[in-house]
Amino acid sequence: MTSPTLLVLDADPLPRLGRLTGRARVLHADASTLAERLPSADVLLVWDFTSHAVRHAWPGEGPRPRWVHTASAGVDHLMCPELAASDTVVTNARGIFDQPIAEYVAALVLAMAKDLPRTLDLQRERTWRHRESRRVSGTRAVIVGSGPIGRTIARTLKALEVTTALVGRTPRTGIHGPDDLDRLIARADWIIAAAPLTEQTYGMFDARRFGVMQPSARFINIGRGGLVVEDALAEALSRRWIAGAALDVFEHEPLGPDSPLWQVPDLIVSPHMSGDTVGWRDELGAQFLELYERWETGKPLLNVVDKKRGYVPGH
Repeated sequence: MTSPTLLVLDADPLPRLGRLTGRARVLHADASTLAERLPSADVLLVWDFTSHAVRHAWPGEGPRPRWVHTASAGVDHLMCPELAASDTVVTNARGIFDQPIAEYVAALVLAMAKDLPRTLDLQRERTWRHRESRRVSGTRAVIVGSGPIGRTIARTLKALEVTTALVGRTPRTGIHGPDDLDRLIARADWIIAAAPLTEQTYGMFDARRFGVMQPSARFINIGRGGLVVEDALAEALSRRWIAGAALDVFEHEPLGPDSPLWQVPDLIVSPHMSGDTVGWRDELGAQFLELYERWETGKPLLNVVDKKRGYVPGH
């Protein structure tokens, strides 16, 4: 019996796939060779989850992989009409990044409340300047995105005695719907974007939304860069419509050295690292191997993405 062909869209370092020796024929591709090799693959592992090559290379008619797995939570980088309309199953790395991202958000909340960025700046200047910081306990957070990452952020902030509200695509028990968003963010101290990028969420944080927020509010985006109109955020900070912000994701990555965002006052910029803790690539590889073994034996796959919605539906 011929072994299935696994095609890997490469990124350094490569995934450890030794467990598949003798069980799969492993091929590799980059953006320039992906289109040529896709039709011969049974499975595609999108290890380079920053690449948009799948969008451009996905075959319309004819042979194509039966299963695509991306080593990321978001799938907007690979989804195209042809893939969405096909019978190919798409899975993601749901579950790997939840706790690391929640910890990162908590760190940002504490850093901004306690004015740590300015403390470090003053230390470098050898300037002694006493200031008062903000109490986190008793503040309000609105988390936009009710998936596993959003729910884990809520649990982590509750440990700091922050009152949290979750906003999802549809209202249900414990989850607010989109119609409640403006009312909630108007009273929030922390607004955290953790939603998937879809047609409905693209640019949802624009000048109007930043205008709804109170002047003492802080905004954090660990979701997708396209959720935010970056020029509008820069203006909101420059005009002091809001007190501060932190971006870990951007419309275009990496953020170029000439980007004006580097100089925006009270904005913390980090290079898409909120979920990347020591050993995260090994966890991603192990998760894929577990999924492959389910696929190989005909068991139902986990983390199956609803290709119309662009994320794994909740239960």
